[in-house]
Amino acid sequence: MTVRVVLVDDQTLVRTGFRLVLDETGDLEVVGEAADGAHALDVVARTRPDVVLMDVRMPGLDGIETTRRIRTGPHPAKVIILTTFDLDEYVLSGLRAGASGFLLKDALAADLISAVRVVAAGESVAAPSVTRRLIAHYLGSTTPAPAAADRRLATLTSREREVLTLVTRGLSNAEIAAVLVLSESTVKTHLGRILAKLGLRDRVQAVILGYECGLAQP
Repeated sequence: MTVRVVLVDDQTLVRTGFRLVLDETGDLEVVGEAADGAHALDVVARTRPDVVLMDVRMPGLDGIETTRRIRTGPHPAKVIILTTFDLDEYVLSGLRAGASGFLLKDALAADLISAVRVVAAGESVAAPSVTRRLIAHYLGSTTPAPAAADRRLATLTSREREVLTLVTRGLSNAEIAAVLVLSESTVKTHLGRILAKLGLRDRVQAVILGYECGLAQP
């Protein structure tokens, strides 16, 4: 099945470069482009893409608010935040707005293609260790109230809480399986239940919540 992609960036050269890369694949198709957030909303509504590559720093409606509106709209396409630096101040805001991850603008062509495919399949883009470093940078100085943390995690079993703690620390499913002496499929099952119980969309949101609840320290 072909993955439909919309490119949103105020730099024409960036959009052109991404289009050239994606159009070389057999399973990815660029169905629209936009240079600002307002135009992006129109393009997304008209083309109904699977994935949107979203710059955050644009004139007018920025990428964060545009992402939020797309994710809460009638056709909530997956969004990948485009950033120049891996600790860009807007990335965490983008993830909280509903993005499925982030990608550096100077990423290799193979990484761009892989990111689009991974997000289209329902996963998050950034490797757990990269995501952990990003979130630790912004949330590390915040100390949550224990009572609030207990309320948010009260629905989890002790095993699910262990899994969430290790996810927050940046471990992959395979690494968690080794630590807890479980099969990787069992870890995936636990993670799925954690996301469902806590109303989370993906692993990125789970890491954010874990830091907010104090399950790991930077």
